[in-house]
Amino acid sequence: MDYAIGDVQGCFNSLKGLLNKINYNIDRDRLYFLGDVVNRGNNSLETLRFIHSNQDNMNMVLGNHDFHLMVCALTKRQPNKNDTFLDILSASDKTALLDYLLTRPLVIEHKDALFVHAGVPPQWSKSDAIKNAEAVHKNLQSKNVSEFLSKMYGNYPNKWSSNLSNEEGSRYTINALMRMRFCKEDGELEFEHKLNVDQNPDNFKAWFLHSNRLMANEKIFFGHWSSLKDVDSKNIYPLDHGCVWGDRLTAYDLKNHNYISQKSLETN
Repeated sequence: MDYAIGDVQGCFNSLKGLLNKINYNIDRDRLYFLGDVVNRGNNSLETLRFIHSNQDNMNMVLGNHDFHLMVCALTKRQPNKNDTFLDILSASDKTALLDYLLTRPLVIEHKDALFVHAGVPPQWSKSDAIKNAEAVHKNLQSKNVSEFLSKMYGNYPNKWSSNLSNEEGSRYTINALMRMRFCKEDGELEFEHKLNVDQNPDNFKAWFLHSNRLMANEKIFFGHWSSLKDVDSKNIYPLDHGCVWGDRLTAYDLKNHNYISQKSLETN
């Protein structure tokens, strides 16, 4: 069986509970994590080690918290006071874990679906998303990765253009695929609003509600937006159900098309 799993965020106890619920079998099942496997919860190191040690049948896309970990580890940027991945930064296997994250994609194509952390801008086709994600992936594999990461924080450019430089295009791509919630029809990004889709800022909509969206006929599985409620949009599968905030961790069975959730088992 193949499963897509929402934001774990270091909630390793809940993840173990969820895998028990789906009767996870290492010889049979494949797991696809939708990013943010670390941070905010208490067991980021155990979670990342678990995924790293089971690469044959587990994969993940990068989320903004995973990316933040890499930036803090490989540049001069310091962790925030609420970050809970300091155990990774001091772990004996830190280098192996970071090398693993640096090789992770921003999107995964799975049969007729796309896995991504935050979403896909309305003006991008699936091939656009894959191509632009691959450009970032190449930068993460470069010898100058620390320099690259040091330039990736910032909200601009907030619009996509084919004329953007490598640095600008990568920053937009990272922000869109890892941080986006609301945007305009042309893909202009907005980062202040984090509530449900009916709490949209003026002239912005949830990225998946734009009527001209180029990927409207293709399935997208994503995390990142724990405040989403009662989403009923064709081909849209939000899987961040706020486990780290005391709600639940969710897997989607990609064969039988059903959701399996585990109530949070964390003691945060």
